[in-house]
Amino acid sequence: MVILITGVAGFIGSHLARRLMSRGDTVVGIDNLNDYYSVTLKRDRLATLTSDFGYRFTFVEADFADYPALLEKLGGIDFQRIVHLGAQAGVRYSIENPHAYVQANLVGHLNMLELARHRGVEHMAYASSSSVYGGNDTLPFRVEDRVDHPLSLYAATKKADELMSETYAHLYRLPLTGLRFFTVYGPWGRPDMAMWLFTKAILAGEPINVFGEGNMRRDFTYVDDIVSGVVAVTDNPPQDDGLEKAGGSRSPHRVYNIGNHRSEELNRMISLIEDACGRKAEKRLMPMQPGDVRDTYADITAIQRDLGFAPTTPIDVGVPAFVGWYRDYHGV
Repeated sequence: MVILITGVAGFIGSHLARRLMSRGDTVVGIDNLNDYYSVTLKRDRLATLTSDFGYRFTFVEADFADYPALLEKLGGIDFQRIVHLGAQAGVRYSIENPHAYVQANLVGHLNMLELARHRGVEHMAYASSSSVYGGNDTLPFRVEDRVDHPLSLYAATKKADELMSETYAHLYRLPLTGLRFFTVYGPWGRPDMAMWLFTKAILAGEPINVFGEGNMRRDFTYVDDIVSGVVAVTDNPPQDDGLEKAGGSRSPHRVYNIGNHRSEELNRMISLIEDACGRKAEKRLMPMQPGDVRDTYADITAIQRDLGFAPTTPIDVGVPAFVGWYRDYHGV
Protein backbone atom coordinates (compact mmCIF):
# COMPACT_ATOMS: atom_id res chain seq x y z
CA MET A 1 0.00 0.00 0.00
CA VAL A 2 1.12 3.58 -0.66
CA ILE A 3 0.21 5.87 2.24
CA LEU A 4 0.48 9.66 2.29
CA ILE A 5 1.52 11.08 5.68
CA THR A 6 1.36 14.79 6.40
CA GLY A 7 3.66 16.12 9.10
CA VAL A 8 6.09 13.29 8.32
CA ALA A 9 9.03 15.23 9.79
CA GLY A 10 7.09 15.59 13.03
CA PHE A 11 7.22 13.46 16.14
CA ILE A 12 4.33 11.05 15.52
CA GLY A 13 4.57 11.27 11.74
CA SER A 14 8.18 10.07 11.60
CA HIS A 15 7.48 7.16 13.97
CA LEU A 16 4.41 6.17 11.94
CA ALA A 17 6.34 6.28 8.67
CA ARG A 18 8.99 4.00 10.15
CA ARG A 19 6.41 1.48 11.36
CA LEU A 20 4.56 1.38 8.03
CA MET A 21 7.70 1.01 5.95
CA SER A 22 9.04 -1.66 8.31
CA ARG A 23 6.07 -3.83 7.42
CA GLY A 24 6.45 -3.22 3.69
CA ASP A 25 4.29 -0.20 2.87
CA THR A 26 5.52 2.72 0.79
CA VAL A 27 5.26 6.19 2.34
CA VAL A 28 4.90 9.54 0.63
CA GLY A 29 5.59 12.11 3.31
CA ILE A 30 4.92 15.83 3.16
CA ASP A 31 6.01 18.54 5.58
CA ASN A 32 6.67 22.26 5.27
CA LEU A 33 9.53 22.11 7.82
CA ASN A 34 8.38 25.28 9.58
CA ASP A 35 10.42 26.74 12.41
CA TYR A 36 7.88 26.42 15.25
CA TYR A 37 10.59 24.25 16.77
CA SER A 38 14.03 23.06 15.63
CA VAL A 39 14.17 22.42 11.89
CA THR A 40 17.41 20.50 12.52
CA LEU A 41 15.48 17.99 14.66
CA LYS A 42 12.92 17.58 11.86
CA ARG A 43 15.64 17.05 9.27
CA ASP A 44 17.36 14.53 11.53
CA ARG A 45 14.13 12.54 11.77
CA LEU A 46 13.85 12.58 7.97
CA ALA A 47 17.48 11.55 7.58
CA THR A 48 16.91 8.39 9.61
CA LEU A 49 13.91 7.48 7.43
CA THR A 50 15.82 8.10 4.20
CA SER A 51 18.87 6.14 5.33
CA ASP A 52 16.84 3.17 6.59
CA PHE A 53 14.05 3.05 4.00
CA GLY A 54 15.20 5.17 1.06
CA TYR A 55 13.61 2.96 -1.58
CA ARG A 56 10.23 3.03 0.19
CA PHE A 57 10.24 6.69 1.21
CA THR A 58 9.47 9.79 -0.85
CA PHE A 59 9.68 13.16 0.87
CA VAL A 60 7.87 16.16 -0.58
CA GLU A 61 8.49 19.55 1.02
CA ALA A 62 5.08 21.21 0.78
CA ASP A 63 2.63 23.33 2.74
CA PHE A 64 -0.76 21.64 2.69
CA ALA A 65 -2.37 24.98 3.55
CA ASP A 66 -1.39 26.14 0.02
CA TYR A 67 -3.79 24.10 -2.11
CA PRO A 68 -2.47 24.93 -5.63
CA ALA A 69 1.10 24.21 -4.51
CA LEU A 70 -0.01 20.99 -2.79
CA LEU A 71 -1.67 19.73 -5.97
CA GLU A 72 1.37 20.62 -8.04
CA LYS A 73 3.81 18.89 -5.68
CA LEU A 74 1.68 15.72 -5.51
CA GLY A 75 0.92 15.60 -9.23
CA GLY A 76 1.71 12.18 -10.65
CA ILE A 77 2.10 10.59 -7.20
CA ASP A 78 -0.47 7.90 -6.42
CA PHE A 79 -1.55 6.84 -2.92
CA GLN A 80 -4.45 4.84 -1.54
CA ARG A 81 -4.76 6.18 2.01
CA ILE A 82 -3.86 9.32 3.95
CA VAL A 83 -2.83 9.89 7.55
CA HIS A 84 -3.13 13.63 8.12
CA LEU A 85 -1.00 14.42 11.18
CA GLY A 86 0.38 17.79 10.12
CA ALA A 87 -0.91 20.81 12.05
CA GLN A 88 0.18 23.85 13.97
CA ALA A 89 0.60 22.32 17.39
CA GLY A 90 0.72 23.80 20.87
CA VAL A 91 -1.97 25.13 23.17
CA ARG A 92 -0.01 28.10 24.53
CA TYR A 93 1.37 29.25 21.18
CA SER A 94 -2.18 29.46 19.81
CA ILE A 95 -2.80 32.39 22.16
CA GLU A 96 0.24 34.23 20.82
CA ASN A 97 -0.15 33.46 17.11
CA PRO A 98 -3.78 32.60 16.30
CA HIS A 99 -3.51 33.17 12.55
CA ALA A 100 -1.04 30.30 12.19
CA TYR A 101 -3.68 27.92 13.58
CA VAL A 102 -6.44 29.12 11.30
CA GLN A 103 -4.18 28.69 8.27
CA ALA A 104 -2.68 25.30 9.12
CA ASN A 105 -5.47 23.64 11.07
CA LEU A 106 -8.58 24.97 9.33
CA VAL A 107 -7.53 25.86 5.78
CA GLY A 108 -5.01 23.02 5.76
CA HIS A 109 -7.52 20.44 6.98
CA LEU A 110 -10.05 21.54 4.38
CA ASN A 111 -7.39 21.19 1.69
CA MET A 112 -6.62 17.63 2.79
CA LEU A 113 -10.33 16.76 2.73
CA GLU A 114 -10.56 18.12 -0.80
CA LEU A 115 -7.45 16.18 -1.83
CA ALA A 116 -8.87 12.98 -0.35
CA ARG A 117 -12.23 13.54 -2.06
CA HIS A 118 -10.85 14.26 -5.51
CA ARG A 119 -8.26 11.47 -5.35
CA GLY A 120 -10.93 8.99 -4.19
CA VAL A 121 -8.78 7.67 -1.34
CA GLU A 122 -9.92 4.59 0.56
CA HIS A 123 -9.57 6.26 3.96
CA MET A 124 -8.14 9.36 5.63
CA ALA A 125 -7.26 9.23 9.32
CA TYR A 126 -6.52 12.61 10.88
CA ALA A 127 -5.15 14.00 14.13
CA SER A 128 -7.56 15.63 16.53
CA SER A 129 -6.61 16.22 20.17
CA SER A 130 -7.65 15.58 23.75
CA SER A 131 -7.68 19.39 24.02
CA VAL A 132 -11.18 19.36 22.53
CA TYR A 133 -12.53 18.23 25.91
CA GLY A 134 -11.67 21.68 27.26
CA GLY A 135 -13.60 22.50 30.39
CA ASN A 136 -15.16 19.05 30.81
CA ASP A 137 -14.84 17.93 34.42
CA THR A 138 -16.12 14.35 34.15
CA LEU A 139 -13.30 11.81 33.97
CA PRO A 140 -12.35 9.81 32.03
CA PHE A 141 -13.07 11.75 28.83
CA ARG A 142 -15.38 9.78 26.54
CA VAL A 143 -15.85 10.32 22.82
CA GLU A 144 -19.59 10.60 23.52
CA ASP A 145 -19.05 13.65 25.77
CA ARG A 146 -20.07 17.07 24.50
CA VAL A 147 -17.05 19.17 23.56
CA ASP A 148 -18.56 22.62 23.23
CA HIS A 149 -16.26 24.54 25.59
CA PRO A 150 -12.71 24.62 24.20
CA LEU A 151 -10.22 26.52 26.37
CA SER A 152 -7.80 27.43 23.56
CA LEU A 153 -7.93 28.32 19.88
CA TYR A 154 -5.89 25.19 19.19
CA ALA A 155 -8.66 23.08 20.72
CA ALA A 156 -11.30 25.00 18.79
CA THR A 157 -9.55 24.32 15.47
CA LYS A 158 -9.34 20.61 16.24
CA LYS A 159 -13.06 20.46 17.05
CA ALA A 160 -13.75 22.35 13.82
CA ASP A 161 -11.70 19.74 11.93
CA GLU A 162 -13.95 17.02 13.32
CA LEU A 163 -17.05 18.93 12.21
CA MET A 164 -15.69 19.53 8.70
CA SER A 165 -14.82 15.84 8.45
CA GLU A 166 -18.34 14.82 9.43
CA THR A 167 -19.69 17.05 6.65
CA TYR A 168 -17.36 15.57 4.01
CA ALA A 169 -18.13 12.03 5.11
CA HIS A 170 -21.85 12.76 4.84
CA LEU A 171 -21.78 14.62 1.53
CA TYR A 172 -19.18 12.56 -0.33
CA ARG A 173 -19.25 9.25 1.59
CA LEU A 174 -15.52 9.74 2.25
CA PRO A 175 -14.26 7.33 4.95
CA LEU A 176 -12.66 9.40 7.73
CA THR A 177 -11.39 8.72 11.25
CA GLY A 178 -10.45 11.37 13.81
CA LEU A 179 -7.90 10.53 16.50
CA ARG A 180 -7.93 12.41 19.79
CA PHE A 181 -4.35 11.98 21.00
CA PHE A 182 -3.54 12.20 24.72
CA THR A 183 -0.12 13.67 25.70
CA VAL A 184 2.19 11.70 23.42
CA TYR A 185 5.83 11.35 24.50
CA GLY A 186 8.90 9.29 23.68
CA PRO A 187 12.13 9.33 21.64
CA TRP A 188 12.31 12.04 18.96
CA GLY A 189 9.64 14.02 20.88
CA ARG A 190 8.89 17.73 20.60
CA PRO A 191 11.11 20.33 22.33
CA ASP A 192 8.07 22.37 23.42
CA MET A 193 6.62 19.50 25.47
CA ALA A 194 7.03 19.32 29.26
CA MET A 195 9.03 16.08 29.27
CA TRP A 196 11.68 17.55 26.94
CA LEU A 197 11.79 20.87 28.80
CA PHE A 198 12.12 19.19 32.20
CA THR A 199 14.82 16.77 31.02
CA LYS A 200 16.82 19.54 29.40
CA ALA A 201 16.67 21.76 32.50
CA ILE A 202 17.40 19.00 35.03
CA LEU A 203 20.44 17.76 33.11
CA ALA A 204 21.69 21.36 32.87
CA GLY A 205 21.13 21.96 36.58
CA GLU A 206 18.53 24.64 35.88
CA PRO A 207 15.13 25.13 37.57
CA ILE A 208 11.93 23.84 35.97
CA ASN A 209 8.63 25.69 35.76
CA VAL A 210 5.89 23.43 37.11
CA PHE A 211 2.53 24.85 36.08
CA GLY A 212 -0.70 24.32 37.96
CA GLU A 213 1.36 24.32 41.16
CA GLY A 214 2.21 20.71 40.28
CA ASN A 215 -1.40 19.60 40.82
CA MET A 216 -2.03 18.42 37.28
CA ARG A 217 -2.62 14.97 35.83
CA ARG A 218 -2.01 13.76 32.29
CA ASP A 219 -2.78 10.59 30.36
CA PHE A 220 0.82 10.15 29.15
CA THR A 221 0.88 7.90 26.08
CA TYR A 222 4.11 6.38 24.72
CA VAL A 223 4.65 7.02 21.03
CA ASP A 224 4.95 3.32 20.11
CA ASP A 225 1.48 2.70 21.57
CA ILE A 226 0.08 5.69 19.69
CA VAL A 227 1.55 4.40 16.42
CA SER A 228 0.03 0.95 17.00
CA GLY A 229 -3.36 2.63 17.32
CA VAL A 230 -2.88 4.76 14.21
CA VAL A 231 -1.83 1.75 12.14
CA ALA A 232 -4.87 -0.23 13.31
CA VAL A 233 -7.13 2.68 12.39
CA THR A 234 -5.48 3.19 8.99
CA ASP A 235 -5.94 -0.49 8.15
CA ASN A 236 -9.64 -0.47 9.07
CA PRO A 237 -11.66 2.27 7.33
CA PRO A 238 -15.13 2.96 8.72
CA GLN A 239 -17.80 1.23 6.69
CA ASP A 240 -20.54 3.17 4.92
CA ASP A 241 -23.55 1.01 5.77
CA GLY A 242 -26.02 3.42 4.17
CA LEU A 243 -28.36 3.20 7.14
CA GLU A 244 -30.51 6.13 8.12
CA LYS A 245 -30.48 7.78 11.50
CA ALA A 246 -32.34 10.72 12.98
CA GLY A 247 -31.28 13.90 11.20
CA GLY A 248 -29.78 12.24 8.13
CA SER A 249 -27.75 9.29 6.88
CA ARG A 250 -25.04 7.69 8.98
CA SER A 251 -21.75 8.89 7.57
CA PRO A 252 -18.53 6.82 7.34
CA HIS A 253 -16.85 8.98 9.99
CA ARG A 254 -15.76 7.98 13.48
CA VAL A 255 -13.72 9.55 16.26
CA TYR A 256 -11.53 7.67 18.75
CA ASN A 257 -9.58 8.54 21.87
CA ILE A 258 -6.04 7.19 21.76
CA GLY A 259 -4.46 7.32 25.21
CA ASN A 260 -2.83 5.16 27.84
CA HIS A 261 -6.06 4.98 29.88
CA ARG A 262 -4.11 6.00 33.00
CA SER A 263 -4.03 9.50 34.45
CA GLU A 264 -0.69 10.18 36.13
CA GLU A 265 0.30 13.00 38.45
CA LEU A 266 2.70 15.51 36.92
CA ASN A 267 4.96 15.17 39.96
CA ARG A 268 5.26 11.42 39.36
CA MET A 269 6.48 12.07 35.83
CA ILE A 270 9.01 14.58 37.18
CA SER A 271 10.31 12.05 39.76
CA LEU A 272 10.88 9.49 36.98
CA ILE A 273 12.84 12.07 34.98
CA GLU A 274 14.89 12.89 38.10
CA ASP A 275 15.70 9.21 38.59
CA ALA A 276 16.70 8.78 34.94
CA CYS A 277 18.83 11.94 35.01
CA GLY A 278 20.42 11.06 38.35
CA ARG A 279 19.68 14.42 39.94
CA LYS A 280 16.83 16.29 41.62
CA ALA A 281 14.91 19.10 40.00
CA GLU A 282 14.68 22.59 41.40
CA LYS A 283 10.95 23.30 41.02
CA ARG A 284 9.36 26.68 40.51
CA LEU A 285 5.65 26.27 41.16
CA MET A 286 3.64 28.35 38.72
CA PRO A 287 -0.10 29.01 38.27
CA MET A 288 -2.14 27.40 35.51
CA GLN A 289 -1.40 28.88 32.10
CA PRO A 290 -4.21 30.24 29.89
CA GLY A 291 -5.68 27.49 27.72
CA ASP A 292 -4.39 24.61 29.86
CA VAL A 293 -6.61 21.98 31.46
CA ARG A 294 -5.83 20.52 34.87
CA ASP A 295 -6.53 16.85 34.17
CA THR A 296 -6.73 14.55 31.15
CA TYR A 297 -7.75 10.91 31.18
CA ALA A 298 -8.81 8.88 28.13
CA ASP A 299 -11.66 6.43 27.94
CA ILE A 300 -10.41 4.14 25.15
CA THR A 301 -13.34 1.72 25.23
CA ALA A 302 -14.36 2.41 21.62
CA ILE A 303 -10.99 1.77 19.98
CA GLN A 304 -10.41 -1.23 22.25
CA ARG A 305 -13.73 -2.72 21.21
CA ASP A 306 -13.46 -1.98 17.50
CA LEU A 307 -9.75 -2.49 16.82
CA GLY A 308 -8.27 -4.27 19.83
CA PHE A 309 -6.10 -1.30 20.79
CA ALA A 310 -4.22 -2.02 24.03
CA PRO A 311 -1.42 0.32 25.19
CA THR A 312 1.40 -1.57 26.89
CA THR A 313 3.96 1.05 27.99
CA PRO A 314 3.67 2.55 31.50
CA ILE A 315 5.51 5.79 32.26
CA ASP A 316 7.93 3.82 34.47
CA VAL A 317 9.27 2.35 31.21
CA GLY A 318 8.56 5.18 28.77
CA VAL A 319 10.08 8.09 30.69
CA PRO A 320 13.52 6.45 31.13
CA ALA A 321 13.42 5.48 27.44
CA PHE A 322 12.88 9.12 26.49
CA VAL A 323 15.63 10.38 28.80
CA GLY A 324 18.01 7.75 27.41
CA TRP A 325 17.27 8.86 23.85
CA TYR A 326 17.66 12.53 24.83
CA ARG A 327 21.09 11.86 26.31
CA ASP A 328 22.22 9.97 23.21
CA TYR A 329 20.85 12.55 20.77
CA HIS A 330 22.48 15.48 22.57
CA GLY A 331 25.60 13.64 23.70
CA VAL A 332 24.86 14.44 27.35
